Formats: sequence, C-alpha cells, structure tokens
Amino acid sequence: MRPVIIAANWKMNTTPADAGELARTLAARTRVPGVTRVICPPFVCLATVREALAEADPGVAVGAQDVHHELAGAYTGDTSAPMLEGLATWVIVGHSERRRDHAETDERIGRKLARAVEAGLRPILCVGEQLADRDAGRAIAVVDGQLEASLAGHDPAALESAGLVIAYEPVWAIGTGRNALGSDAAAMADGIRATLGRLGWERASDVPILYGGSVTAANIGEFLTEPSIAG
Repeated sequence: MRPVIIAANWKMNTTPADAGELARTLAARTRVPGVTRVICPPFVCLATVREALAEADPGVAVGAQDVHHELAGAYTGDTSAPMLEGLATWVIVGHSERRRDHAETDERIGRKLARAVEAGLRPILCVGEQLADRDAGRAIAVVDGQLEASLAGHDPAALESAGLVIAYEPVWAIGTGRNALGSDAAAMADGIRATLGRLGWERASDVPILYGGSVTAANIGEFLTEPSIAG
C-alpha cells in the first residue's frame, strides 16, 4: 500500500471542552497501516488535542491551521512559529479561506512557509483556483502562479527535507456541495509536479499532493484511487 496522508482541518469548530474527546474518537477509528493522520484543531484546542492524542494514540500528529510570517511583534491575535513549539508538528499555510478572508498574498504565504520550516514544522502549502478561473480554462495557470510566487526564494532541497506537502483545494469546491472529480484532482497534481520540475525540483515526483474540497466518506475513495493523489 502506498503512503497516504489524511489531514483533518477542523477550522473554527470545537472548543477545549470537547476537542479532546473528538480527537480520541477519531484516533481510535482511523488506525490504518500506511496512513499518516494529522488533526488541525483551532489554536485554543491545540494543547487539549495534543494531550488527548499523547494518551490515546501518539501516532496521530497535531497541526496548526496557520502561522504568522514574523517571529514576534505587535500582531494582535496572531500566532508565531516559536509559539507552536510543543503544541504542533505540522502547519497549514496559504489556505484558501486565509487568502480570501485575510487577503493573504503569495509573497506573505512564502514568508509563512519559511517561518514554518525554520521552526521544524512540516508545512502543508495550499493552492487552488476560483470558479471563474476554472470556467475560463485558467485553473492550471493560476495554481502555477501561486506555486511560483509562494516558493520564490526557497531552496527546493530544504523544503523537500522539511517534508513539504502540497494541498490542491479548488475554492469552488469548498463548502459548496460541488466537488471536483478524481480526474480533475489528478490532472492538477500532474500540473503541480510539472511546475515544481520547471522550478528546479529534482524530486518533484516525490512531493505528496493532497486533495481538499468537500471531501466526504462517500467520495474520498475516488481521489485515493488516483496514483498522483497522496490523500
């Protein structure tokens, strides 16, 4: 069985009062050989989830949903990479909702990626196009541009060493009930690897690419049957 990564982004759901029990339940029900599991709860639940998993199943990793692009400073409400030490080992950067709701640019996402790698966090870099882009046939070009700008200035070998994961999440398929097909996700994964190769990544084929966008128990199998999709 090829390695599979399943990352659960809880977004703005759960509280410290119920997050631990949910994490324990998920851990107990998802023990499958060859599958890397990551739970990304809200910041206020990181410690609770970490403690629950340390007791119930240390094999499940904890990830943060975001990280600031600076190490410290006057940034009310934000969380820096050093603050995550001991709480998380993974982190999501560039999620479409951060791009949309917080006007995050590719340049800023690239800086977040740098802070994550410096702190020893395994990053999940998110990319994805809007519906208008897909309808206009620009989906691969948009994702290509996001990757090139976010990865600018980064050493491919350092990111490979950090275990970079790329998550393709088409914005038009998030919370809308409209899903991409497995073939859509596979075609984009091929495009992402082609972009990495163009940018000088010698091991582009080894970078895990995940699909995210209204994934459910009913459709996850369609994506996992695609050899180019890692989870």
